[in-house]
Amino acid sequence: MQGDFAGVTAHHLPGSLGQDDSGEGDAVILPASWPRRCAGTFLGCVTALLGFLYFLVVGTVLGPFLLWPPTRTSALSIVVTGARRLTTPERIRRAVFFGDRFPEHYKASDQKILRYLAIRSYSGLLCGVVIALLGFGIALAGLLVRGMAQGTLRWDELLMQVLLGGVLLFLDVQGLHSLAALDARIARECFGPSERELLRQRIHELATSRAAVVQAVDAERRRIERDLHDGIQQRLVALGMLLGRARRGRDPEQADTLLRQAHQESQNVLAELREVTWRVYPSALDSLGLKEALGGVSERCGIPVRTEFDVTEELPQTVETAAYFVVSESVTNAAKHSRATAVSVRVLLRGRVLTVQIQDNGAGDADPTGSGLSGLRSRVAALDGVLRVDSPGGGPTTITAELPCA
Repeated sequence: MQGDFAGVTAHHLPGSLGQDDSGEGDAVILPASWPRRCAGTFLGCVTALLGFLYFLVVGTVLGPFLLWPPTRTSALSIVVTGARRLTTPERIRRAVFFGDRFPEHYKASDQKILRYLAIRSYSGLLCGVVIALLGFGIALAGLLVRGMAQGTLRWDELLMQVLLGGVLLFLDVQGLHSLAALDARIARECFGPSERELLRQRIHELATSRAAVVQAVDAERRRIERDLHDGIQQRLVALGMLLGRARRGRDPEQADTLLRQAHQESQNVLAELREVTWRVYPSALDSLGLKEALGGVSERCGIPVRTEFDVTEELPQTVETAAYFVVSESVTNAAKHSRATAVSVRVLLRGRVLTVQIQDNGAGDADPTGSGLSGLRSRVAALDGVLRVDSPGGGPTTITAELPCA
């Protein structure tokens, strides 16, 4: 009879009771024992009786005020206030006796509260009736055993009583099981987001993430086009001019100087082209892995980068790609814009979450809404991850990405 709300993890419901205080992840929720669940069921029958009496008394006293439009709002507010107070013990009962974990800061609507208390009162009283019938059946079974011991029952009567008792026992147990499932379901809908709300929230997140990814891809394409036009194209034009001057020149020494300049310019073009291709997709990820690809980022950076890599398991390719671009973009921004002299990178795998942290000693004041960080946030969000930016004035700037690997 334990509710299955524990299946909704703290990743979907931030701040839930299922998360421990240390922040290390979800606390282990042990299933409630049968005695505890039985005690919770019996206690639920008592609280259901209180709810029924509450509706009976309130309906009798405040009924006329609820029907009269000028006083309906005030009377309904009184009814809801009392209903909320009665639902608080129900929440505690589900948590203590059934091990359910609900969001701490979730507040159900007035309509949900009244609906829950009404259904809970009906189902709880019905559960009490079923339990009473079960107890009555046990008493009859005792009398049947006594009759068998005294020899006052014929075999045909005994067989009929056993068959009838078995059918009634089956129906009784099924009734208890159904009522327990109903109790768990209405508790989930009242004390936490319902399945429909979670689905609606998930659809909204996916739609937002998809739009952000499309926007980030377009921004990346524009940046690549700008790099090719303003960087490589200009260098190629300069290279062509140097070769043309060397070809038309009559002085061998001047031609040799121009060829050396052209050779150097070709090396610069090759380096910048390699940089652009690494921004599109680093081939080292496929051939060497994430650790070596991050080493390439450190080598190409103009300031010292210290990397700590603590990953012993194989990561999904999408997670590796996202982690690489988070590090690459953050390190590049630190080298170009923050006036930093050192950058530290930490890549840690704890459980099924990959944590990527980049910290520089620059001037801070990084704009989380800028195109670069917004693109990273969209890339991380597409994997159900979280990107946090902490950049106070004067530094340091810390960018942390958490990427689930499940």
